[in-house]
Amino acid sequence: MSLTVPPALLRAAETGEIEEEAFVACVRDSLPYAFQTVGRVAADLAATDAEFADNVVAPPGDAERGQLLRAMASDAIRAGLERHFGVRLAFQNCHRVAAFRPSAADSEAYRRFTSGRGQLLNQSPTLRNC
Repeated sequence: MSLTVPPALLRAAETGEIEEEAFVACVRDSLPYAFQTVGRVAADLAATDAEFADNVVAPPGDAERGQLLRAMASDAIRAGLERHFGVRLAFQNCHRVAAFRPSAADSEAYRRFTSGRGQLLNQSPTLRNC
């Protein structure tokens, strides 16, 4: 299961639309490592003029790796994080999350990062089991 949904939030979802803030809070509470990692790369991007900022440190364990994989694999979670942090996310392997400025989402740097070539160049024997 990706998220631990509080009963009140589940009831709200069953009866209609939910507030974006409530959804993001559920993601933050359910997937704290993923939320912190995305927050960190978003803050790193905001502090520089670089085209993107990324996380190159592997998660400390399988639980954290799982959180990151669940967050990046879910369109709803990923989009919620993008809106919350004001970035466009890209993902490689089990840990390399990159934050791009929304206006740079069609940039050469984004295309390189999300290309098959970029994926292959980011491989290493230590990442084969992730």
